[in-house]
This record gives sequence, structure tokens and C-alpha cells, in this order.
Amino acid sequence: MNVTVENLAPCKKLLRVELDVAAVDEAFKATTKEFQKEAALPGFRPGKAPEQLVAKKYDADITAEVKRKLIGDSYRKAVEEKKLDVLGYPDIEEIQFGRGQVLQFAATIETSPEFQLPEYKGLTVKRDGKTVTDDDVERAINLLRDQRVSYEPVAREAQNGDMAVVNYTGTCDGKPFTELAPTATGLTEQKNFWVEMRTDSFIPGFSEQLLGAKAGDKRTVTVDFPADFVAKELGGRKGVYEVEVVEVKEKILPPLDDTFAKSFEAESLEKLREGVRRDLENELKFSTSRDTRTQIMRELMGRVNFELPESAVARETRNVVYDLVNENAKRGVSREIIEKEKDSIYAAAASNAKDRVKLSFLIQKIAEQEDIKVAQEEILQRVQTMAAMYQIPAEKFVKDLQKRNGFVEIYDQLAHEKVMQFLENNAKVETAPAVADVNPG
Repeated sequence: MNVTVENLAPCKKLLRVELDVAAVDEAFKATTKEFQKEAALPGFRPGKAPEQLVAKKYDADITAEVKRKLIGDSYRKAVEEKKLDVLGYPDIEEIQFGRGQVLQFAATIETSPEFQLPEYKGLTVKRDGKTVTDDDVERAINLLRDQRVSYEPVAREAQNGDMAVVNYTGTCDGKPFTELAPTATGLTEQKNFWVEMRTDSFIPGFSEQLLGAKAGDKRTVTVDFPADFVAKELGGRKGVYEVEVVEVKEKILPPLDDTFAKSFEAESLEKLREGVRRDLENELKFSTSRDTRTQIMRELMGRVNFELPESAVARETRNVVYDLVNENAKRGVSREIIEKEKDSIYAAAASNAKDRVKLSFLIQKIAEQEDIKVAQEEILQRVQTMAAMYQIPAEKFVKDLQKRNGFVEIYDQLAHEKVMQFLENNAKVETAPAVADVNPG
């Protein structure tokens, strides 16, 4: 077999393969014998028909099978011989094939990029040295208290932090909002609507104009709808609300005691604080590791440049576009807006995809260099964890993964995690003094 390789472009090659006549004839002979074993021709018992008659009767089928097998086998041998790391499937063309002829074909293939790994051990990362303080724990405890808050009616005027129960009707230029925005029925009129007395509650500027009001009071409230208001027809317009205060309710926080702690399944207030501290420390550890890995990836990718395979970038771009569109849809962005912004979405996706593809090749090469592998037990453990998380029976989850070749994806994820952990363990950490959080209260 004769094999030549021609570089067409970065990560793209033309593989030319030639197989001599003897090998082609041998393949025809062997395949004809295989057909002979199963052939059923008139006048002969199954498998006993003469080879010449079988070759004539099944000529088209034998030729197709020989062609398929010879091209497949010789392509795989050529790739192994030239030690090519092929991505995806080849584009086979320029085929010359027939009985008593030399087999020739050309295969256009895409290969993994060739590059020298930069120094990846001892990458410098900065950490702020932050730790979980008693103040952090108390802030978290107070957030838990907010989850158990109650509201009691009071006869006094509304103050910051109170809840005002109101009836209101809204207009713009003297007309109900629904004439401008048909879907804005809730903004046009409400009964017994609860408004918290804080700056960012409901519509900007609404709650501040109710401070000092008490049950039975009536007030005219004017608001400026933000330009990006959810009801886009009202964006940038002025609104006028006629508001009647039905009731003022005072926010009552539960006392910090063991009864409060037990409502969160803790034995005591002390145990609750211990659990909160532990959760905060785990959260800090996770965010610190995530920030560290982000710095490592940025530093690693900045140390080397190489051409990327077009198909890999295109495939990853499609994945990123799909994720971005889904994310926007979940946030309530309309299909019309998504369609209008499709060019900018695609541009952002293409840039993101290039970084992800580049990083994946770096990670893969580091894994090979350091002999970092994923054991079968690790894959099975991840599969069981995922099945439990999605509440899918393990057997069904495994079958679904097999259908879409999902085990390869899980292997890649685990390998990525192990390489990143390796890089983090070998990073050079510079700790800076922690910056105190500015918390207004």
C-alpha cells in the first residue's frame, strides 16, 4: 500500500491511498468465497454452487462489498501508518476501483492541531485571602430570619421596611395603561396589592411616595417607567396612580432562639450557626477554586496560539448558540428580539467557541503528557450521581447515554476536571490581603 499526505490548510490534509492489483484481486476472491457459502442457486444445494456462477450472479453485490471493505480497511491502516489524529469522518473522493485494477482514492481529513505545550506547571494565580467571619455568619442568619418573617397590621404611618396593602388604578396621559399595553392589566388596576417600603420595590419611585401614609389615606403617585421596562409600550413614559392605602403592616422577625433554629432542622441556635459557617466556608472554597481555575485557563491560553479545526469550531459554535438562545428564552426574551439580535449572538458564540475548543485541545494534550486518565469506576459513579440528580432510573439513563454516545462526553468532562485539579494543585499562589466587604447594613 502506498500512502501520501498533502497539507491543504492548518488542521486539514489530503490523504492519497493506492492499493496494488494483487491485494484487490485477493479481496475479490475472499469475498466471493464468503458469498459462495450462503449462495442458493437453482440446481445446487446452499453453499455448493460453483465459484464462477456465484461471482456472475452476485457481481454487483460482491463488488460493492469489496469496495466498502478495501476503502475502509486501507483508510484506517493509512491513518495508523502516518500517525494522524483524525477528527470526525473523512471525505472520500477520486475513487478508482474495479476487478484487476489498482485501487486509488483520496480522503480529505481534519486533524487535531499540532503545537508545543507551553509551561503549564507553576502558573501564577492571585487569591485575596478572604475567610468567613462572624459578621458573615450573622448576615446569613439574618437572611434566614427574613425567610420566616411575618407581617402584623399597625395603626401608624408607613415606614421603611413596612408592607403597604393598597388598591390602585394607573393611567398614562389620562388613559388606562391597557390602551397602550393590552397585556398590562395588572399594572392598570389591582386590589389588596402588597408593596414593600423599599426603593427597588414594584415600580421605581412608587413606594417612596407612600411613606407616611396610613390606612384609609389616598395619594396620587407619579412614576417614570424605565426605558427597558418589561411592558415595552410603557418604557420611557410617565404614569399616574391613584392609590388608596388599605392597611399598613409591620415586618416582624422571629427571635433568634432554639425554636427558630429547629425550623431549619438544627438542634439549637449554636448548631445552626455552625452549619451556616460550614456552608459559607464550602461556598467560599468553591468560588475561590472557580476563580483560581479561571485565572489558570486565561494564563494557559495566553501562552500559546495555534490554528483550530474549522469543523470543531463550527460544531462548538452551534452548541453555544443553542445555549445562548435557550438562556435568553428562559429569561423571557421574545423570539422577535432573539431573531433581531441573531448576528450579535452568533458573533459572541463564535468567539466563545474558539476559546472552548482551544482549551479542550490544551487540556487533552496535558492529560496525555501527565498520563491523566479516567477509570471506568469514576464514569459509573458519575452516571449514578447524574441519574439520581435527574431522578431517572439508572438503567434508563445508561441506555439514553448509549444512544447519543454520552459516555464519551462524561469521560471528557471528568478528564477536564482532573486536569484542572492538577493545574490548580501545581499553581503558584500569591495571597493578597483580603478586602473588607462594604455592607451598608
